[in-house]
Amino acid sequence: MSRKDGSVAHRVLFMGTPDFAVPILQALIESPEYDVVGVATRVDKPAGRGRKLRPSPVKEAAQAHGIPVFQPRSLRKDPDAVRALADTGPDVIVVAAYGLILPKSVLEIPPYGCVNVHASLLPRWRGAAPITAAILAGDEVTGITIMLMDEGMDTGPLLAQAKERILATDTTGSLSTRLADLGARLLLNTLPHWIAGDVEPEPQDDAAATYAPRIRKEQGRIVWEKPAELLEREVRAYQPWPGSFTTWQGRHMKVLEAAVDHDGAPQAQPGTVLEADRGVGVATGEGVLLLRRVQLAGKKPVDIESFLRGQRGFVGSVLGE
Repeated sequence: MSRKDGSVAHRVLFMGTPDFAVPILQALIESPEYDVVGVATRVDKPAGRGRKLRPSPVKEAAQAHGIPVFQPRSLRKDPDAVRALADTGPDVIVVAAYGLILPKSVLEIPPYGCVNVHASLLPRWRGAAPITAAILAGDEVTGITIMLMDEGMDTGPLLAQAKERILATDTTGSLSTRLADLGARLLLNTLPHWIAGDVEPEPQDDAAATYAPRIRKEQGRIVWEKPAELLEREVRAYQPWPGSFTTWQGRHMKVLEAAVDHDGAPQAQPGTVLEADRGVGVATGEGVLLLRRVQLAGKKPVDIESFLRGQRGFVGSVLGE
């Protein structure tokens, strides 16, 4: 594809899957500097009550622009899939939360390498869930790293970084949205300088690395013996998935918003629902967790005051039994 000045746009193969990757793909599509020649994303997965196959957000975005989509189940075991990617003739591959580690056969396809948009300040939080990990750890700052990929998991040299403050109210969802936009801007600022040879890759300090493994659904189950401050971070970190949940009278209940009662010092079994000065809280292994919004199975999300009007036996009960 030729640009208005007659020069040829750089050919980009994009690899990504979730919502986080969509603004980054969109920025490349809208830039006259680049021609997105193909998109690789994970295979469609069953979702919802009907378990119908649902395409990834990146696939939907690519199809909306008429971009060819590739959905290999494996890159290490499928040489035909690797050849199909190579046949797009990319100058550079841009990766954002793709979900598969790229083998050497893919890394060697483009002359300018594979550039990853990673949602942390590497080497902190290498791995599949860096945003969730940062909130869980109580980090005050995170950011975006533009990295030249190698065969390891987020171990390649750094091309650029930008910081983003983590707000006290941030969930993984809200922080993901801001980081995706930041990642799109940083990529467009960095990629031309990388292609022009003006960026010297900086090796990571492996000794400072921390890891953010993939989140499992069961991690959302609230363990009331944990400190209230950690549980409050879990409530935010596990939104939108897998959510923080417990049981009440044998029914599944989600805790959608919570806060720490710093004055609370309960003399009660962890999981006991208490009346507190600032509302309704739950005794934990250390302190009281105030409930702000909850959702009982089969019901709509409500604030705790509305919930109490319909469930008068709630205070004094024990959650998670």
